[in-house]
Amino acid sequence: MTRWLSPDGIEVEHIVRDERPCLRVSHRVNGRRYHVADCWSPEQVALHVDLASLVEVVDLQQIRAKRRPRGDQAVTGASGGRPA
Repeated sequence: MTRWLSPDGIEVEHIVRDERPCLRVSHRVNGRRYHVADCWSPEQVALHVDLASLVEVVDLQQIRAKRRPRGDQAVTGASGGRPA
């Protein structure tokens, strides 16, 4: 699912609760994570964190795995696979 983080350690995750989409707000303090609220709308999340301060967490390993060329399609080096 999608996650967003604030500089203050607030984390917002998109989850499914009771078969409905939900935004879970938690706070990381000294390596521990504390549940703050389960919100049903962005307006409710805004009561706990400044929405403009949130940045999306992107799983680069998952993206790289999806884009990885297979077999003979692999491109190596800056020359695009052509001999230099």
